[in-house]
Amino acid sequence: MAKDASFDIVSQIDEQEVTNAINQAVREMEQRFDFKGSKSKITKEKDKIILISDDEFKLKNVVDIVESKMVKRGISLRALQYGKVEDSAGNTVKQQVDLQQGISKEKAKEIIKLIKDSKIKVQVQVQDDQLRVSGKKRDDLQNVISLLKSADLAIELQFINFRS
Repeated sequence: MAKDASFDIVSQIDEQEVTNAINQAVREMEQRFDFKGSKSKITKEKDKIILISDDEFKLKNVVDIVESKMVKRGISLRALQYGKVEDSAGNTVKQQVDLQQGISKEKAKEIIKLIKDSKIKVQVQVQDDQLRVSGKKRDDLQNVISLLKSADLAIELQFINFRS
């Protein structure tokens, strides 16, 4: 009998590319005329980016710079979750951007339900912050991949460890 084929569904971002994108954004802000004398700042902590600027208009410009650098570095904007704009010290505004890593339990349930409703003959298992999909036919696995790529899940998914 044929052995089951499988692959993993993950949601990951390359931390080094995020750091590089932020460094490029900081360099661009230092070069731009409209940011001369501004209190605008970008800092990266573990799984979040903190954006600080003089006012909401300048903060929007900082967000645009960061997003353009992320896209150039191949990081999906779906991996960024923006917090609300808050007033900060020294007449500045601050916004926290969370970097989404892994698949949350709620998203995992949503993905599993989507796969089960499609009636494709595969099994799905939750493994920490990723999902393993296995089935007898490679075509079924490829159908699951195309189903998930076409679905609007609001998170970036990668498909790794394809074994047949």
